[in-house]
Amino acid sequence: MNSPTKARVAITLFFFVSGFGFSTWASRIPAIQQKLDLSDAELGSVLFALPLGLMLTLPVTGFLLQRFSSRLIMLTGAVLFNFMLSLIGFATSTWQLVVVLFLFGSSRNFLNISMNAQSIGVQALYNRSIITTFHGIWSIAGFAGAAVGSFMVSTDVPPSYHLLISGILLVILSFFAFPGTLPQPPSQSGGKASFILPDKSLLKFGLISFVSMACEGTMYDWSGIYFQKVVHASKDVVTLGYVVYMVAMAAGRFTGDRLVGRFGVRSMLKYSGIMIFSGLSMAALFPFPLTAGFGFMLIGLGVSCVVPLIFSMAGKSKAMGTGPAVAAISTVGYFGFLLVPPLIGYISHTAGLRWAFALMALLGCSISFMITRIRQEE
Repeated sequence: MNSPTKARVAITLFFFVSGFGFSTWASRIPAIQQKLDLSDAELGSVLFALPLGLMLTLPVTGFLLQRFSSRLIMLTGAVLFNFMLSLIGFATSTWQLVVVLFLFGSSRNFLNISMNAQSIGVQALYNRSIITTFHGIWSIAGFAGAAVGSFMVSTDVPPSYHLLISGILLVILSFFAFPGTLPQPPSQSGGKASFILPDKSLLKFGLISFVSMACEGTMYDWSGIYFQKVVHASKDVVTLGYVVYMVAMAAGRFTGDRLVGRFGVRSMLKYSGIMIFSGLSMAALFPFPLTAGFGFMLIGLGVSCVVPLIFSMAGKSKAMGTGPAVAAISTVGYFGFLLVPPLIGYISHTAGLRWAFALMALLGCSISFMITRIRQEE
């Protein structure tokens, strides 16, 4: 058995691999859209492939975790994830990009679910809460990936070379971290792989998760496009909004536990919805680098703690066990991640990206409304 510190460092590195790799892809979306000459609607259709691959492999990942150690699935997922990352920049047609993004999403699912299973095992080795810091590291890695992406854009490095180099380095880091991971036995849940949906008592939790992940997915896929096409930012700062968003989300996750202790979970969720609404509204109403950047900061702070706090509340429900409740809410949340960002492309094509962000602001505001409709005992 590895020491707690060694295991914690190892899983931290895998969270870094996941966050940096995904952010690297997101930072080059505008360049890839331009390379393939895709309209916003066409880009929306293409982006649908990534979360579709993620959703369709949710049951497969659960099936594999019942037969193999999570550390093996995590390493395999990391290798496949970064292999697909390396291929994205070499896509020369729309159909090639769709196929690669579908496999990119599938492999990301293998990596993320198994590394979260590992993080729970590491948490069991400690007497204090440490699990939220893993997600904070993911956000820090996302910021680092966005910053490197901004540098690559400003120095005219093609996406193909950028993504290839990043993928190779992240695979090396994965193999370096692997010996320190936990040799967990396969899950003994005994159930067959399937999608789990929340019952009536947990539906509001699922809807809040849906909205939060819809906003997250929108920022990952469209923040760079927004700064490019609506804010009309220069090439050197086109990824600024995404970087600001990722930094704010990381800051929110590292300070969230302290703020929850001071204000309470329900108040935190209400304020989170207000910040998401305010940030998206500011970006839509005042599409200038400073105001849009400030708006993106508010969005990052707003979404940072919503899903972890909803998991915490739902885990106390007596209607379903903790594990099934979290799995059910995750499924609904992933539908938000799956459906909404592609819809942004169609709305943008019809009415403009500013209107799309304005509609997302109303969706974000619904978090504050829905949390007031959840009874305290839930």
